[in-house]
Amino acid sequence: MEELPPELLVKILRRLNDSESLARCRVASKTLNLLFREVRAVNLTCTLSRFLKSRSIVVVTPFKTILRSLIENSCSIRSISIGVDKALRRMSFDDSNEEDSKDLYLTDVEFAKEWLPRVREDLEMLSISDFWIQSCWRKSDILALVSSNCSKLVKLEVKNAWLSVVGLREMPNLRHLTLEFIRLDDENLEKVGECFPFLQVLNLIGVGGLKEPRIHFLHLKSCYWTVSNAPLSLAIVAPNLLELKLKCNKPKSLILETPKLVKFHFSVENAEGVRFGEFQDLNSIELISPDMHRLISNIRFGNKIRKLAVDSVKSIEQSEKLELGLGTLLQGFPDITSLSLSPRTWSDIETHFQSQGLGHMKGTASLKQITARVQMSDHTNVHQTVSFIRSILNRYRGLTDMRLMIHRDKDPRVRSNLISACMMSNPRVSWKWGMWAEGGEDMWV
Repeated sequence: MEELPPELLVKILRRLNDSESLARCRVASKTLNLLFREVRAVNLTCTLSRFLKSRSIVVVTPFKTILRSLIENSCSIRSISIGVDKALRRMSFDDSNEEDSKDLYLTDVEFAKEWLPRVREDLEMLSISDFWIQSCWRKSDILALVSSNCSKLVKLEVKNAWLSVVGLREMPNLRHLTLEFIRLDDENLEKVGECFPFLQVLNLIGVGGLKEPRIHFLHLKSCYWTVSNAPLSLAIVAPNLLELKLKCNKPKSLILETPKLVKFHFSVENAEGVRFGEFQDLNSIELISPDMHRLISNIRFGNKIRKLAVDSVKSIEQSEKLELGLGTLLQGFPDITSLSLSPRTWSDIETHFQSQGLGHMKGTASLKQITARVQMSDHTNVHQTVSFIRSILNRYRGLTDMRLMIHRDKDPRVRSNLISACMMSNPRVSWKWGMWAEGGEDMWV
């Protein structure tokens, strides 16, 4: 390897995803040690095996020492990603005695001061995934340190930490922010909105410490937000937002002012307090809720939606919810061309059909495709399901593409009978069949 051209060696080094391997290369070769300075990214993860060795009699180089060494011997670092392995993130306080340790407390400001100023001029991307057992009870000022040092930073990710916003400064170049499993001392997100005014991508996943959070970004294009039970009032004001994934439980108030939204994934336990502004361009929506009937009946999602996915999940209060029929879905979304149904939703609308039929609703010419995971209990009569499918196809004559998945554990004879009966009675339709299982991957056949 020593005889290879330096340019090629640099390319090889830059392709190594694990910076610990880079560190070993430096020890093994003087040439590689010299060329290491040309590496532009540091990606270092503390694995479970390294963690266990560090707690045994085996002598290992401390994780923080490796990071400091990598940065001290590099120049023009543009990307840094440090964190702990997912296996470590799943550890509980009962599994270890880590409360007094700081060797994996990665949002420790005193530790960050040792390396962050060295990369401040060129750093564009920073990702820190902390060790929750060590970080959850230590409030960190890492955001203030980053904002005062990294003026060129474009992308910032922080996970598994308790973050203060005291001293946080405006970062006009930041475009992408991810906070995941964070306790944040910014209860209404005012400081975040003030200091990151030009964000285009915002991911808030399991962020606690919020009371009445309000997302207000003029340039935001994409947002993924999972909200805990604590906030009762939520608002998103983003006039240029195109894609939104929002998961919440029972907000007393939810306001969306996102007129340019194109794609929307919405999960809510109770839809009573939900209010939306006008959606001018929304064409794809996925709804997950046990309160589906009210969600669809009381809220206008716009008249441009072409793709609809529905999952009427089970709830403790399920008995209090109104039954969901196919007519309700297509009245709420009369112009869709594609409809996807979860196993429970399929079961709900089939049960509704068996008791009330499809109703007197007129057929829609726009519906072309149905994709569904068929839920058939052991006592389900195949002929009832075939009758349900045939009625749908007779009512919606434009529907020519059926993609149905049957549970993997269902008796093969039941699957075979359903498939043959559907295909023989509806030859004009293009059929695609597959199998599904809870927690498993779908498989088309």
